[in-house]
Amino acid sequence: MINSVSHFILLGFPSSWEIQIIFFIVFSGTYMLTLMGNIAIVCAVRWDRHLHTPMYILLGNFSFLEICYVTTTVPNMLVNFLSETKMITFVACFVQFYFFFSFGCDEGFFLCIMAFDRYLAISRPLHYPTIMTTHVCTALVAFGWSGGFILFLIPVGLISQLSYCGPNIIDHFICDPVPLMALSCSKSQITKAIYSTFNTIFMVGTFIFILISYALVILSVLRIPSAAGKRKAFSTCASHLAVVILFFGSVMTMYVLPGSQRPVEFQKVLTLIYSVITPLCNPLIYSLRNKDMKAALRKVLVTSKTSQKL
Repeated sequence: MINSVSHFILLGFPSSWEIQIIFFIVFSGTYMLTLMGNIAIVCAVRWDRHLHTPMYILLGNFSFLEICYVTTTVPNMLVNFLSETKMITFVACFVQFYFFFSFGCDEGFFLCIMAFDRYLAISRPLHYPTIMTTHVCTALVAFGWSGGFILFLIPVGLISQLSYCGPNIIDHFICDPVPLMALSCSKSQITKAIYSTFNTIFMVGTFIFILISYALVILSVLRIPSAAGKRKAFSTCASHLAVVILFFGSVMTMYVLPGSQRPVEFQKVLTLIYSVITPLCNPLIYSLRNKDMKAALRKVLVTSKTSQKL
């Protein structure tokens, strides 16, 4: 491996200084709302004993994962809006790459686990308590957190071993693997093929698993005799499916569907959807469509206001 590149330049969204300030304000607000919304869900699950069930434990972990996920990229992006150099070191770039995409993989795993949990709760209600025990739930949570970090060692290791001898300008706001491989001065066809295969298998596999889980859930819901029971089951699943569609729709369009010649700006918008917009929408979707979560969030807000007064 030959490297004469010690840092990269993340172009982000090239524009005038005034527009950069506007971007900084907008994305700072988005980031703060994302943190506040997901932290509120984590606190609600932690403090409300009525939410100490597998479904809400998984949701609490998923919300904390969203906090970690968005924090790997947005703070650096905000700094670059105000920076003239927009520089990131070689090591920092690959650290961001590893953590961002590992958390992204973990998000896919958690969505699968949450779909499986809903399948058991709705399709196998009598067996649910004996299957989804505390030990099983803990094991699934541990797998959800660790799976991405283990899997992404392979693509990060392969791409980091490529030679980089210039240029060092990445026309993106994150250290994305596609422009990184394009900047390599060594032959990277095998690495590209491995990375593309890895993405396709993971994303299509997890997406199909979720679709099958919810197809079985829908069949079970249709067999529920009462209309109220059907509405409650569909309401619970609709929020999860909304997050799934938002996340997988943008990610698969970016990394799986053919079309490598898409405009760079369009690729940046897709990345914004799954890296910034989805973590923002997660607390909104889950809190607005779930009565138990709305009640728990109100308790958190009341407790917070009371503490401030004291």
